[in-house]
Amino acid sequence: MKFSIILLGLFFSSLSFAQPVPPGREKTNETEKIPVLIRCDDIGMCHAVNVAAKQVLETGIPVSISVMVPCPWFAEAAAMLKQYANVSVGIHLTLNSEWKQYRWGPVAGVAAVPTLVDSLGFFFPSRGALFGNHPKLSEIETELRAQIEKALQAGLKIDYLDYHMGAAVQTPETRAIVEKLAAEYKLGISRYYDEVGIEGWYFASPADKQDSMLLKLKTLQPGGTKLFVIHVGLDTPEMNAMEDANPWGPKDMSLHRNAEFTTLVSPAFQQLLQDAKYRLVNYRMMNEEKGLKAMKRPKPD
Repeated sequence: MKFSIILLGLFFSSLSFAQPVPPGREKTNETEKIPVLIRCDDIGMCHAVNVAAKQVLETGIPVSISVMVPCPWFAEAAAMLKQYANVSVGIHLTLNSEWKQYRWGPVAGVAAVPTLVDSLGFFFPSRGALFGNHPKLSEIETELRAQIEKALQAGLKIDYLDYHMGAAVQTPETRAIVEKLAAEYKLGISRYYDEVGIEGWYFASPADKQDSMLLKLKTLQPGGTKLFVIHVGLDTPEMNAMEDANPWGPKDMSLHRNAEFTTLVSPAFQQLLQDAKYRLVNYRMMNEEKGLKAMKRPKPD
């Protein structure tokens, strides 16, 4: 009799463990993960940057790639990006050309936007120089629209906008232009969701970048989507010849970008990204999960 009672107890106990998971409960762990968004900037700037970006895409992780449409290597970048399903493409709205011997100018043409260029028809190297020239808002809109249209004509599926060196959002009026274009083309805007910018390695020495970036990733705490803005590139003669025209820019830019690239694709960083506490996202996923109506203008720094 006692033996039968014990068997019955074990039977009903096993039933309790076999109960179905309540609806939504199976997603609890996923929603508790820390969203991590990798955004690689300046793609299309030069061949060495494109080659590095291709290797990032080959890792298969969800990644956001911000393309500089006015640059000479944009066509190569566009052809490459169309080959990968794990990429979310953004327009790195460009109103600056910061290298001494490597310059670019407006997509719309100098005649259409004369207040945006210097005497040689190139963009200015800094925001200060650009806005010191009193650019017309109508010309800024003309140029930014031309960059979006060229990317679409190249066959790219565009998900979001961001802004090279912050020039396109320098003032409330120029920021309003970016927001207007995003609404018109139904695009997200980087930093308009709940992103928390993770920074601190841009000016670190090339030798220290990996340790700095790994430490930032390891110590992430819940709260918002963690945004890593990374500048990838290879240390090649092409990039090594570039010198920043702005005195605050880091020296040996080629070494800096190569260090950020090698860290991003390193086994240590890639393995850490796969940790169960993280969830990798890109801007296409953000647009779908949150919806464009969820975007909010970020508070001024």
